[in-house]
Formats: sequence, structure tokens, C-alpha cells
Amino acid sequence: MKRTILRCAAGLLIAAALFPTAFAAAPLELTQSNGAPAKSQTLWGEEEQGSGANSARQGGASGADFVTTSYPTSVTRSEDGVEIRKVYDLSPEQDPAGIPRSDFEQDGFHYTLTDLLQQELPEYESRPHTETVSLESKSKDMESVLALLPQEKEFVTEDGLSGTLSLQLDTVQVEAAGYGSSTREVSATRSYPNLASQDTASIPKSIEEDGRNLTLQNIDWRTDNTASVAGYNLGDCYTAVATYTGTATSSYVTGYTVTADYTGTVSRIALNRVRYVAIFEGEPLEPAVPMEESGDGLAQFNWAAILLPLGVVFAVGGVIGACLFVKRRRENKEDSE
Repeated sequence: MKRTILRCAAGLLIAAALFPTAFAAAPLELTQSNGAPAKSQTLWGEEEQGSGANSARQGGASGADFVTTSYPTSVTRSEDGVEIRKVYDLSPEQDPAGIPRSDFEQDGFHYTLTDLLQQELPEYESRPHTETVSLESKSKDMESVLALLPQEKEFVTEDGLSGTLSLQLDTVQVEAAGYGSSTREVSATRSYPNLASQDTASIPKSIEEDGRNLTLQNIDWRTDNTASVAGYNLGDCYTAVATYTGTATSSYVTGYTVTADYTGTVSRIALNRVRYVAIFEGEPLEPAVPMEESGDGLAQFNWAAILLPLGVVFAVGGVIGACLFVKRRRENKEDSE
């Protein structure tokens, strides 16, 4: 029984010893306004258009939001300070989730996002443009060529600009698109008169005709003169008509390529920006409760935080002492009996 009482007493004493620290620290926070820290903060307002990291953190963006945080192009505040409008101009590829939506405090107001408006901003773009066209023609006759080329054509550029362009006649050119070849047989004849006999040895086996080499193909013998020998008419003079043959290759145009330039102005209305307007409504903050100060400018010490735990310690000690006194008296009585 005695040991149990002593253990309880030791536990109460240790707990009471820790109370002064907790109670002494608590009043320091209670002296601030609404439990907020007393130190001043630069929150996300006009400064947010400056350097990125501080602006994002001051605007209440978390670490995950900071990766894709968007920054406003302009910030306006009403004269009474109850409304702030932040304008964000984003490209269609940008994610509007990067627009900070967290509450923030500024100039004595607590601001909360009440609306996020979206507005598409069309942008007109135009520029001079020249488009070169190319087409095939079977003829190089200019009249036939111009029949293939309209005076005006609609064009759309790779980046989406469109317009009507006009033909520039001085840029029309016609060139051969390709060539083909054909082979044909050619022939030539040669006569060799006054030959004493029909001997082919005296006949050339090849000749050159128009730059082409022809070979002997056939000989036609003709008798130029006859003589009577023993009652027979015999030829004593001959003419050889030789036929030579060969091949000739010629080329021809397979078609024509026509090129021409069209010039004019191309334009577009590009929806390449999206405007978001974040509207924050503000409520005035409660004035801060000043900390009590002593004459020398230091905060007064809270004695209640010390006296209360000490009173607990003394009360516990009194209870333990009374218990021990009753127990000792009872033991003495039992010994005397």
C-alpha cells in the first residue's frame, strides 16, 4: 500500500513539473489577433507581377501548384479595397489550373476567390504571300498553257492563313518534263558500175550514212553490156546495186512542266489567347490585440501560469501527507492492541 501511494505521488509530481512550461508558452499566442502570427507578411498583390517564386508562394500556391503557376498580366483593386481582379492571358496550350485560387491577405483584408471568368481574344493576322504552282501540260503552246492557269486561286498556308492570290503572267515558265526514245530501221543503196564480173569482193561491206553505220544487206547485179561469143550473148560489164541497212534512235519530249507564281495577301483571325479574370472579394481583418508591456518595454510575465501548477503540486503533496498520517496512526493503534 505504501509503495502504491509513493508511485502515484511521483507521477503527479512529474506531471505538475511539466505544466509551467506549457502554461507559460500558451499566453504568448493568445495575445495575437485571430491566432495568426504577429509578424508582417507581404502577400500576393501588386508584387505578384514580379519575380516568380516569391509571388507564387505569397499567393498561397502550394509546391505542386508552383510547377504550373500562371502569373497575371494585370491586377486592379477597387477604391474601397473589397474587390481585386487579376487578369491572366494564356495560350490555348496553357492549363488554367495554374491560376492560383487560394485565399490571401493584403492591406487589412482577407480575400477569397468568388469567380473565374473566361474570355477568348481573337487576333487578326495578315501578310503578303507568294505561292508557286506546278502542273503538267502536253503542249508548250502558250495559249494551251494559260488555259490551265486560272487568273485567281484560293490558297491556305501551312500555318492556317488563307486568301485569294492572283496569277503573275511574267512568272509563267514551260520546261520539258521528260524525254523518250524510239528506234527505227534505216536503209541506203549504193551503185557500183563498170564491174568486169559479179565479184562481191569489190563491194564495200559497210558504209556511213548521216552519221550512222550501215552494213551490206543485199546486192542486185545488172548487166551493162553484152558481147556475142560463139553465137552466145555474154555480159562483159556489170553494175552492182548494193543495199545497206541499219538502225536509228531518236528522242522526243514526253510532256511539259508549267510553273507560275500567285501573289496576294493571306490572313486569319486566330484564337491564340484566352483571358481569365479571377475575382477576389475581401473582408476586413479584426484588429490585433496588443501584448501587455511593462514599463521597460518588455512583455509582463504571466504569474498565473506558474502559480497554478505550484498550487496543484502543493495540493497533491497535502493529500499524500494526509494519507501517510492516517496510515501511520492506524499502524500504531494496531501495534498497541
